[in-house]
Amino acid sequence: MTAAEITAAEITAAEITAAKIISELRPLGKASYKKTLLNHGIPEPMLGVSIAELKKVHKRIKKNYQLALDLYDSGIYDAMYLAGLIADDQRMTKRDLQRWVETATCEALCSYTVSWVAAEGLHGWEMAHQWIDSKKPSIAAAGWATLCSLVAIKDDAELDVPALKKLLQRVERTIHAAPNGVRYAMNSFVISVGSYVKPLSDVALKTAEKIGVLSVDMGNTACKVPFAPDYIRKVKARGAIGKKRKTAKC
Repeated sequence: MTAAEITAAEITAAEITAAKIISELRPLGKASYKKTLLNHGIPEPMLGVSIAELKKVHKRIKKNYQLALDLYDSGIYDAMYLAGLIADDQRMTKRDLQRWVETATCEALCSYTVSWVAAEGLHGWEMAHQWIDSKKPSIAAAGWATLCSLVAIKDDAELDVPALKKLLQRVERTIHAAPNGVRYAMNSFVISVGSYVKPLSDVALKTAEKIGVLSVDMGNTACKVPFAPDYIRKVKARGAIGKKRKTAKC
């Protein structure tokens, strides 16, 4: 059977494997999207499958702990991204999360896929604090990104507000000297706290104002660094401060 002949209907829950999912994904790759991913720093190997297509597979599979681990171990970016979508977050162990962050093939996987799964699981807060102290920029960025997701999905009553306040102070002291990707993640953390944590919204806004304009190299893309004070003020103007998200994943 060729890759093209392997259809979604033929892959049942009983026989589903990472190899079959990857075979299903291969013909969905687009050269134009692959070029976009390359411009955003995503390295080979990758297939160029759009997130919309990956979400169709996610919708069919829903959660599958072992399949997620196997897809991530493939080293193929698209499969690794899909792994984050279908991961059974509550079953992910500290060892699983640490392996994922250490074997991520790019900073995007650290800052999105790994951080989403960590935040949705049982060990997000602990792993985030461990990762932000890492000397490896991609892992440190994963830690700050995990904190961003945690404050976005957890009720304020579940958060350690004093600890978050201390982290804002840490960001203010260190952000301008941090590595490129870590600066971006720290900036996102300030925005997230200001937008999602009511007791710290004003503190985060003041922190953002003290930090000022942030310089981050966004590579060969048209992406821009959000100016944190303006972003928080816009959320406040909408009356949306403290409005939580249902999930960290997108």
